[in-house]
Amino acid sequence: MDIEQFWHLIDQARGKTADSSDVEDIANQATALLAAHEPQQILDAQQILWDLMAASYQAPLWAPAYLINGGCSDDGFDYFRGWLIAQGRTAFEHVIADADRLADLPAVHAAAADGIDLEGEQTLSIAWDAYESATGTELPSEAFTINYPDLDPTWNFDFDDHSRIAARLPRIAALYPE
Repeated sequence: MDIEQFWHLIDQARGKTADSSDVEDIANQATALLAAHEPQQILDAQQILWDLMAASYQAPLWAPAYLINGGCSDDGFDYFRGWLIAQGRTAFEHVIADADRLADLPAVHAAAADGIDLEGEQTLSIAWDAYESATGTELPSEAFTINYPDLDPTWNFDFDDHSRIAARLPRIAALYPE
């Protein structure tokens, strides 16, 4: 499995869900689709997933996750990035290139209007669950690596400081006024 195949899998899973905002259903569909692959391809998908998690481990993305979800711990940021992966390749790539493009996503507008959090914890288990389903055994922990980059120190400020967030992410801040 390569990155193209991984994103195709996510697109297929999104297409099988009745509600594209139901990230849990997207993850369940992706798990079922992935479980039909050979074990090595599932292991490859796990590495791709964590490479995407590393690519999205950015302070400019953590700030709007904090704003959108009313706070954002380390685990909460993982779950937010899981949600982002479940939105598909185009959304993911646009947002990691410019976190303020979260404001382009209808789900973010809906979350702002309804006061709901955007989390996709189950997305992080797609390969783990698929491997167990396909093989009857747990995914080997040594089969993948996670290498997070250092966070940009220029974003090392209190994300409760709405004026600083608004200066850097004006479109997201406008959806979540103080």
